[in-house]
Amino acid sequence: MDWTHLLAFNLTLLAALAAPGPALLFALRQAISGGFWVGMATGAGLAIMAACWTSAALLGLEAVFTLFPWAFVAIKTVGALYLIWVAVCLWRDAAKPLNDTATPGKKAFLGGLFVNLANPKSVLFAASVLVVIFPAGLSLAEKALIVGNHLVIELIAYGAFAALLSTPPARAGYLRLKSSFDRVAGAILGLLGLKLLIGR
Repeated sequence: MDWTHLLAFNLTLLAALAAPGPALLFALRQAISGGFWVGMATGAGLAIMAACWTSAALLGLEAVFTLFPWAFVAIKTVGALYLIWVAVCLWRDAAKPLNDTATPGKKAFLGGLFVNLANPKSVLFAASVLVVIFPAGLSLAEKALIVGNHLVIELIAYGAFAALLSTPPARAGYLRLKSSFDRVAGAILGLLGLKLLIGR
């Protein structure tokens, strides 16, 4: 393995981070509504869970899911139910003042963890990306480097994201459209959760 493999992985990872999905939507809402530190805590939860999925892929968890499909279904179901719960809360609290709906500190971090736990397909995606990008026969140290690199890239990306979205203009814009934005976000997260729950 050399630096070109890590570069290719990082470019793929940044493209995946920018793609619309539950993680991006949740991080966006958290950073705008709660400010930088709430956005950063949420991003840390998302990043750690994503790095865990990559670690699992490197250690062959996709083979475990193939051998024990119920394990995949169990993790997917828990994650889908969490997304639906977040969606219901967003919809229910859309008209409440901002201070009553922010998810601070530890709860923001745990929220990020659970949102990325909602997609065990990340293991299968990570496994396919890793096979395409990295050479066979990686050492344990190289695998640890890949996971650490993944974590750092996600933390930097979500940190920049939180800094950008927690600015006064972004926050003021969110406050003007809070009710509509939260209902749209809730509807999208709910649909993603239902899709995850009933999909293969």
